[in-house]
Amino acid sequence: MNYQYYIADVFTDQIFNGAQIAVLPKAEGLNAEMMAKIAKELNLSETVFLFQKGSESQRRMRIFSPLGEINFAGHPIIAAAYILAISGDIQLSEPLTKLQFEQNIGTIEVNLSSLEGRPGLVQFSRSVDSIIDRFAPTDEEICSFLGLQLAELDHKKYSPRLVSCGFPYLVVPVWNYESVRKARFNYAAWAQSAAPQTAAQEILLFCPKSSSPAADFNLRLLGPNIGIHADPPVGSAMPAFCCYLCSFEHTQKGTHTFAVERGELSTRRSLINLEMDHKGLENLTIRVGGQAVLFAEGTLRLPS
Repeated sequence: MNYQYYIADVFTDQIFNGAQIAVLPKAEGLNAEMMAKIAKELNLSETVFLFQKGSESQRRMRIFSPLGEINFAGHPIIAAAYILAISGDIQLSEPLTKLQFEQNIGTIEVNLSSLEGRPGLVQFSRSVDSIIDRFAPTDEEICSFLGLQLAELDHKKYSPRLVSCGFPYLVVPVWNYESVRKARFNYAAWAQSAAPQTAAQEILLFCPKSSSPAADFNLRLLGPNIGIHADPPVGSAMPAFCCYLCSFEHTQKGTHTFAVERGELSTRRSLINLEMDHKGLENLTIRVGGQAVLFAEGTLRLPS
């Protein structure tokens, strides 16, 4: 049986940047075992399988990495909406098209903007609860497992904190973009520090500066399960990052709009647009937006 698939570069408007996501817009007939095998064969960070559900604007979405199924991810939402539009599976008759994607965690509401029938910004919203712990390893320990100097850490406006919206991150602020780019994770130093006691599984390193005027922050993920030279997508960490920003008293109440950059042009730069409604409550509403471009399309030839 044959299945059409597309590969999109996500959170970018330029080919060879962002994160590569595969999408099968019509995946009816595939079971979990076969989906897992396809994702492993394609070997991209995420492969998305869409199933018609209800009206034209509703889809059941299942997401697999080469290691197995993922309950939630943001990149597949951007990729799926874009691919449905360019493949003709949904009609862009209005400037704003509303979609619903049912992931394993629940239904995600999506807005797809368009101009003259061409897809533009894709935005989805999430309401999240967080756990924030101000306990963090010492500055000396943080510098030892990131390969940084003490003077590079930012303690004036921000400070290291543990933030979890279901997945715990150790969020570490530095002053400069160069510090984010040069950091190298040291597993031996990590294991000997207090970091494992915090339950943090990854480090979200960021600075309030960027190489691009379009971005307000530059972010990077590092950790024991991330390759030393890897610069993985940061989309799944955005709820935790927004909750982190709101945990500081100087973050004023109201709606904040800003952009986050991941990487640089030589390492597949991504640009994520964010909005958050900071009301000082335990629950935070965030809106994540981005663009995508088509890289490839083809046919999977599977046994009947």
